[in-house]
Amino acid sequence: MAATVTSWILDASAVLAFLLDEPGGREVRQYMPAAKWLAVNYAEVLTRLAELSGSLEDTRSRIDQLELELVPFDAEQAALTASLRPATRKYGLSLADRACLALAMTCRLPVITADQSWSRLDLGIQIIQIRQAA
Repeated sequence: MAATVTSWILDASAVLAFLLDEPGGREVRQYMPAAKWLAVNYAEVLTRLAELSGSLEDTRSRIDQLELELVPFDAEQAALTASLRPATRKYGLSLADRACLALAMTCRLPVITADQSWSRLDLGIQIIQIRQAA
């Protein structure tokens, strides 16, 4: 019998889709009660939303209300993130994207994203798309 997944990793694109009510954003809610995300992705979302709202403090408050488990970016995560560069370079993944994938690999959890290019990756983890391919 296969194990039931009880937690997920959220990519910044999924959190942004939810907070900005973008396509696929409503689907993200089902993953939130038990979701984790990386401090690097938190910074990415903070940056984007603060640019839109003009207030870092209001943005922090809004994001913190989601009560997602925040995972620190440590030396192990940094090394795994760096090791993913050759496999992801042709798809244009950023450092934050690779860091998110590294966390999913380390935790052995599915990752939730809106980034379509991730579907072409073969990293031994489940990648769940919140948007249909165009």
